[in-house]
Amino acid sequence: MGIKSYQNPAELLVKEYLLADSFIPYTSIICGICACKMVYDLTQLFSSVYFKSYPSLPKIQRTEWSNRSISTFHAMFITAMSLYFVFWSNLYSDNQYAGMVTFRSSALATFSLGASVGYFLADLGMIIWFYPSLGGMEYVLHHLLSLAAVAYSMLTGEGQLYTFMVLISETTTPGINLRWYLDTVGMKRSKAYLVNGVVIFVAWLVARVLLFMYLFYHIYLHYDQVKQMHSYGLLLIFVVPSVLSVMNLFWFGKIIRGLRKTLAKRQ
Repeated sequence: MGIKSYQNPAELLVKEYLLADSFIPYTSIICGICACKMVYDLTQLFSSVYFKSYPSLPKIQRTEWSNRSISTFHAMFITAMSLYFVFWSNLYSDNQYAGMVTFRSSALATFSLGASVGYFLADLGMIIWFYPSLGGMEYVLHHLLSLAAVAYSMLTGEGQLYTFMVLISETTTPGINLRWYLDTVGMKRSKAYLVNGVVIFVAWLVARVLLFMYLFYHIYLHYDQVKQMHSYGLLLIFVVPSVLSVMNLFWFGKIIRGLRKTLAKRQ
């Protein structure tokens, strides 16, 4: 009886407040930030035990080591959720539901976006605190644009489909981080480093070049619905993917040059 007396109020708190539609954005942001902190601490704990080279790294490299584990964890989570909503869920299907696709949302979709906002806030905070050790101004710009677009979509429910399409590009992050880890532990000349470079090239081409082309094509096909969005949302729909596309092409050029240099050394 004593346990039940505590259990019922706890269930009521979760259902009526923490997971209520009006509270989901804020609950999910807090969950995202807490998850980042948990992953950061666990990475430090396990790395000091299972990676012999970790304790000997400079302090800022140990910080970046743990920071990259956070971005890897977020990338795996948001990529899985984005792929589900864009390609497998019926939420944004043209044939399943009535109403405009640009205004459709769900509690799970909003929670996923909120967790991503929590990550971007935490990561941006670290980038600024340790600037420029964890990334230059291009990373600050990338995170600010991502924050503006994801937070707006989360809070208003507008354009969530296109937000998830852009977030699929996070699928390249684990490969980029793995490349940094291999370089840091002295495996730059290993076969794993070469294979990693090829995988990054393919993943970047698909997720950050071809997928963005599909995004703009989808916007073109549904422009009669897109133009019904509020002015700020309409601005984000066009500006954020356009700027990110330019940045992706710039980075893709660097990836191609790096891969060609690595292959040339192998011959």
